[in-house]
Amino acid sequence: MNNIKNYIGPEAVLQKKQEYLIPCVYHFYKKPMQIVKGEMQYLYDHTGKQYLDFYGGVSVMNAGHCNPEIVEKICEQMRTLQHTTTIYLTQPIVDLAEKLSQITPWPLKRSFFCASGSEANEGAALLAQLYTKKQKFVAVHEGLHGRTKLTMNLTGLSMWRTDPNPLSDIVHIPGAYCYRCAFGLTYPLCDLRCAKCIEDIIKNGDFAAFIIEPIQGNGGIIAPPPGYFKVVREILDKYNVLLITDEVQTGFGRTGEMFAIEHWDVEPDIMTMAKSLANGTPIGAFITNDRIASSYTRPGASTTGGNPVSAAAALATIDVIEKYQLVQRAKDLGNYFKDKLKILQQSHGLLGDVRGKGLMLGVELVKKDKIPAAEEIDYILEELKDRGILAGKTGVSRNVLTFQPPLVITRDDIDRVVETLDKIFLHF
Repeated sequence: MNNIKNYIGPEAVLQKKQEYLIPCVYHFYKKPMQIVKGEMQYLYDHTGKQYLDFYGGVSVMNAGHCNPEIVEKICEQMRTLQHTTTIYLTQPIVDLAEKLSQITPWPLKRSFFCASGSEANEGAALLAQLYTKKQKFVAVHEGLHGRTKLTMNLTGLSMWRTDPNPLSDIVHIPGAYCYRCAFGLTYPLCDLRCAKCIEDIIKNGDFAAFIIEPIQGNGGIIAPPPGYFKVVREILDKYNVLLITDEVQTGFGRTGEMFAIEHWDVEPDIMTMAKSLANGTPIGAFITNDRIASSYTRPGASTTGGNPVSAAAALATIDVIEKYQLVQRAKDLGNYFKDKLKILQQSHGLLGDVRGKGLMLGVELVKKDKIPAAEEIDYILEELKDRGILAGKTGVSRNVLTFQPPLVITRDDIDRVVETLDKIFLHF
């Protein structure tokens, strides 16, 4: 790698971070590296060491780091028109809105663009209130929906709810966490009680919407069982409560469908997205149908939302996903990877549960009696990093080894990760 000497190195980065950033900005690893370059499924540090990225910037780089086809479109747009905001007419934003209407579940059609997933969820919540003229929301305990005042309160994970004065108009219910069922039941004998319990909350309340990630990402890669969303949809319709699906982590092929909710064959009223929409270029959006969109008529804007560069990046990203059939690739490679992980599970008692869909997989690490193996996961992540592989950790107890790689990985990449994990697990 060229110009290695120009990088200040991880120690100097840490020193500046500690001096100039707000302390809440944390990082992985006891011995972190300085990442300076990305190339498809690989990252490189300041020494030139290569890392196989199996976390994808937390489910962002679906089309690969610095994908040349996307970069070219971004640069082309930057050279012609970078920013105007929505008070002037530009073509990329409307082309992107048209494209989203074609690839999202029917009858979703009308989009609003912003700059992040938090903003998208905030906007979706506002839209739900405008349409229903109701104020309250239901969310799940394991969900994560953002860092704004409202979305932080919609979030059910305590470590991400740093707001000292929580809002009172949000009720959280148990998620479909089958490995640790809140009701002590087992699927399918449970009769989907986790889905049916929502009726007890909304039947006497002023609820605008139920917001949920189809697969809880930071909650520990929790995918509801078959039938869950069908039951939820029926109950919500009964009480005229909207369904908002948060596809910020799960969208654009990640789970083996373009959007994760399609696994359950249910149409949401509002869908939010960000992260992989523009393959790392900052953008967020929410999309809804004509009927609900008609309630949002007072002037609204996001200064950089849907700007020409972000919109061009998103259009190029979707084009790459479709051109190279990355949705099907995620499904096929995800099945292959999951099978390999389940084989590992048979040999290593630390692997309590293997779950997820497509290339959004999680392995919950546990000790005796399902005690979360939180310290063990930190050791494993450090070992993987030292051996040139990056993975993540999520979950309520931060004990779920998480894999959300670029969808451009290969079977050889998966084999390398599995073989490395097998060696590391022998330590326990």
